[in-house]
Amino acid sequence: MKFYKRYILPLYFGRRFYWSFVAVILLYVLSYNWPVLYPVAQVSLWFFVAMVLLDFSLVFLRKEGLNIERIVSDRFSNGDINKVQLSITNLFHFRIQIKVIDEIPVQFQQRDFSVSGVLNSEETKNIEYNLRPVERGEYIFNDTNVFVKSPLGLVVRRIKNEGEQMVKVLPSYLPLRQFELMAYSNNLAEAGSRKIRKLGHSLEFEQIKEYVTGDDIRSLNWKATARKGGQLMVNNYTDERSQQVYCVIDKGRVMKMPFEGMTLLDYAINATLILSRVALIKQDRAGLVTFAENIGHFLPADRKAAQMGSILETLYNQQTKFLESDFEKLYAHIRTRISQRSLIVLFTNFESLSGLQRQLPYIRHIARNHLVLVVFFENTELRQLTDEPAEDIETLYTKTIAEKFVYEKRLIVKELQQHGIFTILTAPQNLTVNTVNKYLELKARQAI
Repeated sequence: MKFYKRYILPLYFGRRFYWSFVAVILLYVLSYNWPVLYPVAQVSLWFFVAMVLLDFSLVFLRKEGLNIERIVSDRFSNGDINKVQLSITNLFHFRIQIKVIDEIPVQFQQRDFSVSGVLNSEETKNIEYNLRPVERGEYIFNDTNVFVKSPLGLVVRRIKNEGEQMVKVLPSYLPLRQFELMAYSNNLAEAGSRKIRKLGHSLEFEQIKEYVTGDDIRSLNWKATARKGGQLMVNNYTDERSQQVYCVIDKGRVMKMPFEGMTLLDYAINATLILSRVALIKQDRAGLVTFAENIGHFLPADRKAAQMGSILETLYNQQTKFLESDFEKLYAHIRTRISQRSLIVLFTNFESLSGLQRQLPYIRHIARNHLVLVVFFENTELRQLTDEPAEDIETLYTKTIAEKFVYEKRLIVKELQQHGIFTILTAPQNLTVNTVNKYLELKARQAI
């Protein structure tokens, strides 16, 4: 999106103006003791005034001094690096010095952004800078201010590119392209930390093809081989399709915890967007449920062309709440609205075993009819505390408490696994990769 306007605002004075003015005053002061300096002071004053008027005419008499253009996308990807470009063209007939101050959105709290440089006549300078938003919503860019000085450097003119530009910060969509290419090439596991081993065949037969090195010899089709006169033929299978994958996002107070500027909810939303896209590429149907003290949004699983747009638009407006999430309402909603066996990927967080035990009965009820994958977060700051050496009693006490909480996280994993519920305990920055890997593993095992 491009925005283009030019305005002329009042003048300012550069440092050279003040130093020169102080020098003239100093000559007048010294002339009281040395009268011979008085004529020099008068000549200096008139010369100074002449230079200021000349500088003023150089900088202000040309109305169209600069072309200023901000080039920025109409949407940003949350948690990712987004590029902004400023294009400035010098329309003066002489070399100028510039200082650029771009009024970036207040959400970034970056109040010292400025770039200085030199522009020759008719030269265009492209200034690029990066922004990393950490919360979704509408971000407003305001004016672009360029302070211009001529070679004399006495007078400064501010030229303003005035107006507002609104940019929507959406859930992280920049990694989508990377995952799409890997999914289409069946190399999606390479985005993670390990390869996914295919376990057995899926139930859907695709075709009979000639045997090549690496094919499973257990898939040999002897009848087709005999018809081909001894050329080995194998049955080719494909993953089962049209399975339902629902991402269920907890919006309660437990998801308000921050990590590297972003809340756990934002990490869950980013992972949901990627996982939904991968599921659609794999010909599964992707759906979405959000809940807190009440059910928020429900998007039925589908694989229509507009499904990703619907998911993205739904995720864009999700916000955390400080109330306790109601898993009983979630269970009732899933029981009535999702009749077909599905993969339920539940993004939530449990900090203690007692917190899990309050919600475990409802998760077990959901697992009776669906395959449930509970995804919750490792407290990386506690992990750092446990790795630090204890140098005094206070540090030892803190480290012991941290180890207790870390141990409880492992107990939560074991408790869920004992009831046949799949679990991912992950650091927030690894959430997307681990979730996609687990989905591919479950699909390869035909668990859905």
